[in-house]
Amino acid sequence: MWGPATCEKQRRGQMGKMRAGALALTWALTLAAAGCASTQQANDPDAVTVNDPLENINRFFFDLNQRLDRNAAVPAATAYKETVPQTVRGGLHNVLDNLGGPVTVANSLLQAKFEGAATAMGRFVVNTTVGVVGIFDVATDWGMPGRNRDFGETMGTYGVPPGPYLVLPFRGSTDVRDFAGNYLDGYASPLHFVRYDGNNYVGLVKSTLGSMDNRSNNIVTFRDIQRTSVDYYATMRTLYMERRARLIEDKPIRTAELPDF
Repeated sequence: MWGPATCEKQRRGQMGKMRAGALALTWALTLAAAGCASTQQANDPDAVTVNDPLENINRFFFDLNQRLDRNAAVPAATAYKETVPQTVRGGLHNVLDNLGGPVTVANSLLQAKFEGAATAMGRFVVNTTVGVVGIFDVATDWGMPGRNRDFGETMGTYGVPPGPYLVLPFRGSTDVRDFAGNYLDGYASPLHFVRYDGNNYVGLVKSTLGSMDNRSNNIVTFRDIQRTSVDYYATMRTLYMERRARLIEDKPIRTAELPDF
């Protein structure tokens, strides 16, 4: 007979195989990005950095995302910003940012930025404890400013090219390197190490809240960019690529011009 323990063992085995397959696909995409970019640079050393061979497909998904944004995301983000007090919204933003602390620590170490890793670890410990699971950003007041790092950025610092630019449905701008890096970052998240019933839904809720937080903080920014753009798609593509390049080069981000994608 099949008991609960046997079923649970089978479920974990299947999940392990799925994760192994996903990791293999992620690394394959990363290697493909390197191959695509290397070919482009070899053919034309002076070529522009825009690498968008899937532009027609990307524009289709960009238009789809814009319709969803106008009809759902912006109204929801506006209502959220107008009805939820700033203190509550600020606390939620801090919690979401704090959850990324271990990811920043891991990538700072991989980039040999040991001082940054120590600061990130200090921020995570202080804000998780004194700051009550990250609701209050005590660490900044204590001289530990935030600077998020991710595995896409880490790969970029080691010369892995971004590969083709992508626009994903329900997500938006990315590229092959950052898409692969985002998946791998999930293994350093605190939520990855917590096992309980419904933990998959927690990740979905976190992603949804993160999108809501990001959109509500950039309502005016995105609107102004769209109003001043001749080609909104091309503008957003350039802004995304410029922002990622600045992060990899450790240059300051011009927040007013480069929104947090």
